[in-house]
Amino acid sequence: MKNAVLLSVMMFLQFMMLPVWFVPMFPYVQALPDSGSWVVWCGLIMGFGTFTSPLFGMFADRFLNAEKVLAICNFIGAALLLCASAVRSPAVMFVVLLGAMCFYMPTWSLTATIALAHSTKRTFPRIRVFGTVGWVASGVFSLVGAKCFGIADFDSTSWIFVAGAAVSLAAALFSFLLPATEPVAKGTPMSVSDALGLKALVLFKDASFRTFAILLLLAMLPFQWYNVYCGAYLKETGFQYLTLTMNLGQAGEIGFMLLVPVIIGRFGYKKAMMIALAALALRNLCFFGATQGSAFAFLDFGGILIHGLIFGILIVGSQMFIDEVAPKELRNQAQGLVNLLTAGVGVFASNFLFDAVLSRGVAPGAHNWPVAYVVAIALASLAFVAVAAGFKTRK
Repeated sequence: MKNAVLLSVMMFLQFMMLPVWFVPMFPYVQALPDSGSWVVWCGLIMGFGTFTSPLFGMFADRFLNAEKVLAICNFIGAALLLCASAVRSPAVMFVVLLGAMCFYMPTWSLTATIALAHSTKRTFPRIRVFGTVGWVASGVFSLVGAKCFGIADFDSTSWIFVAGAAVSLAAALFSFLLPATEPVAKGTPMSVSDALGLKALVLFKDASFRTFAILLLLAMLPFQWYNVYCGAYLKETGFQYLTLTMNLGQAGEIGFMLLVPVIIGRFGYKKAMMIALAALALRNLCFFGATQGSAFAFLDFGGILIHGLIFGILIVGSQMFIDEVAPKELRNQAQGLVNLLTAGVGVFASNFLFDAVLSRGVAPGAHNWPVAYVVAIALASLAFVAVAAGFKTRK
C-alpha cells in the first residue's frame, strides 16, 4: 500500500507538470516579437524530446537507480523551465524548451519502469491513472494564479513556466522517497550501442515484438494528430472553452484506465488492440459526423470522451506488453524505445501526414476537416485489419 501511494503521487506530479506550460505555450510563443515559424518548431519539441528516452533508459539499466535518473531529469527540467520564464526571443525559447523536453520525455518511460517494477500488471493502470488525474488537475494553476495572486490571464504569461518549474522541482525532491529500482545490468560488458541507449533494438529480432512495433506505429498515424489539431478543430467549429472541453477526454480516461487490465486480462493484447483501433475509427467517425451540420454537433463530445479507452490500451497497454517481452536488463531502454515510437516517430509521421491532408483543396489558413477525418477512419480501419491478420502474441 505504501508503494502504491508513493507511485501514484509520482505519476500525479510527473503528468501534472507538462500541461501547465505546454498547452498554453503555442499562443504564448506566437505573441513574442518576430515569432514567425518558431511557433511551428516549438510545436515539435515533444517529438524531438523522445529521442533521448533510450539514452536515459540505458543509464537506468546500467549505472543509476531509475528513481535517481528521474530526479536528475526533473531537477534539470525545473532549471530550464525557470530560464524559459525570462526568455523573450522565440529562437532562444525554442532552444530552452527543447532542452527541457529532452529531459522531460524520458520520464514517461522511467516512471512506467519504476511503477511496473513495484506493482503487478493488474495494479499498474490503477497507479498510472493518477497521471491522468494530475493532467486534469493542472488547470488549477490558472485559477489559483488569477484568484489568489491577481495574475490576470495566467495562461498568457510567463508564469506558466514558473508553475511548471515548481511542479518539476517538487517531483525531483519526491523521487528520493520512491522505492529503489536498481540497475539490473550494472557491471555487464558495454558496447557502443549500449552507450547510445540503442541496445533495445535487439528486440526487433523477436518476430512478436517486431510486428507489435510496426502495428503500433501504424496505429499512431490516426491517433497522434488528435493531440495537436483537435484544439484548432474545436475553435473553428465554435467552441469557446477549448482546454476544458478537451480535458473531458482526460476525465473519461480516468474511468477507462481502470478497465485496461480487465480488457487485456480478458481478451489478451491482440484483441485489446483491436478494441482500441475500433474505438479510434469510431472517434474519427464521430468528428466526421459533426462536420456534416450543426444538428450533429453533439457527436464532437462522443469523439472526445472515447479518447481514454484508446489511449489506455494503445499507450499504457503497450508499456505493459513491453514489460512482459523485454529482458530485465533492457526494460528501461525498451520502454524508452516504445516512447520514441509512439511520442516521437508517431507524432512526426502523423502530424506531417495530416498537415498535408488538412491543407488540400482549401484556401491558405483553412482546414479540410471532413477529408482529414475520412483519412483517419481509413487508417484506423487498416490498422485494425493488420492487427487482426498479423499480430500473434506469445502464450
